[in-house]
Amino acid sequence: MKRTTILFALLFAVTCAFAQKGKVTSALSYKEAGKLDKAVEAIEETIDKNNPKSEGSIAWPRTWEVRGEIFQAVFESKDENFKKLNADPLTVAYDSYFKVVELDTKKSFAKSVKIKFTLLVGDLTNQAVAAFNEENYEKALKSFEQILSIEQNPVYKADDPNVIDTVIMFNAGLAAYNAKNYDKAIQFYKETTKYKYNGAKTYTMISAAYMQKKDTLGALLSLKEGLVEYPENGPLLVEVINIFLNANKVDDAKAYLNKAIALDPKNSSYYFALGTLYDKQQDPENATSNYLKAIEFKDDYFDAYYNLGALYYNKGVKQVDIANAVPSNQPQKYEEEKDKADIEFKKAIPYMEKAHEINPTDKFTMESLKTLYYRLKMLDKHAEIVEKMKNLQ
Repeated sequence: MKRTTILFALLFAVTCAFAQKGKVTSALSYKEAGKLDKAVEAIEETIDKNNPKSEGSIAWPRTWEVRGEIFQAVFESKDENFKKLNADPLTVAYDSYFKVVELDTKKSFAKSVKIKFTLLVGDLTNQAVAAFNEENYEKALKSFEQILSIEQNPVYKADDPNVIDTVIMFNAGLAAYNAKNYDKAIQFYKETTKYKYNGAKTYTMISAAYMQKKDTLGALLSLKEGLVEYPENGPLLVEVINIFLNANKVDDAKAYLNKAIALDPKNSSYYFALGTLYDKQQDPENATSNYLKAIEFKDDYFDAYYNLGALYYNKGVKQVDIANAVPSNQPQKYEEEKDKADIEFKKAIPYMEKAHEINPTDKFTMESLKTLYYRLKMLDKHAEIVEKMKNLQ
């Protein structure tokens, strides 16, 4: 009697296992027939942990493979009712295929799962691109990360163990940056630099992520690493220069500007920037020579003309202060010092006039010219600029 009971129990277990595997087959049939709602219902029953009859199907790799196929079909469906069956069907498919790999100790499903993984990468890529375009950067990031995880799975990369998808890796960094997950952005961007993907530009993006974190040192170090790899890259130099300028580290900025000029000796913006640094250090001679150099390579450089005019104008103002400090009992000395101021004011005029010619509506230029014309008794020009200013109001 005891033996009969044991045999009956075994028979019952086998019968249940076949029944559950039959449900897997039914779920697949529903999927093939386009009845995705019934397919989902059937396959989910086979992995219900609260159902003791599901034990066999839960441990069967094929159950999870079919589940992955069904939820991929949900994603690919054009029927909105089917799409509502799950908020994130590709993640369900992703988890299901990884479960197959976990359970498939004999590698019986390796070939078929690799095909499924390949198809899933395509779907995840489409989902990531669509999410990115819709500015759902968190979803895009998650999809890119899932792709990278699949591509590093031993089953997927069995034929090419050294495969590295730098495009997806970089896009993951881009999605992370836009999602304001700057640590992950830095992580992915740094990984791509190991393979020299996107060249020097990736280092500027690492720097930008550090700057978003208010980590100026991290930004600077990443740019310097980039310059070791790409020592002649102008944009990297410019980013370094900007960091030094913002930190008011004038000497460091000048040193990198001179490197930039050596690489691109006809770049007017480098000379202009160097001129402003000398201006800041109250070195008018070097400031002037660099502003003039900027104009040499860009003859309509408004800022360079304006700064040159302002430089002479400010020298004139300082000279006026010197004249006003002369004792009242030295009228001749006062006139001499005042004339020196007028010489500087006269030097300012052609540069301010050129700046005004380039940008006729700039109010600061017009205000400077109005003051200069009045100071030097150029009354016709003074009246003309005053009229122009009225017309702008």
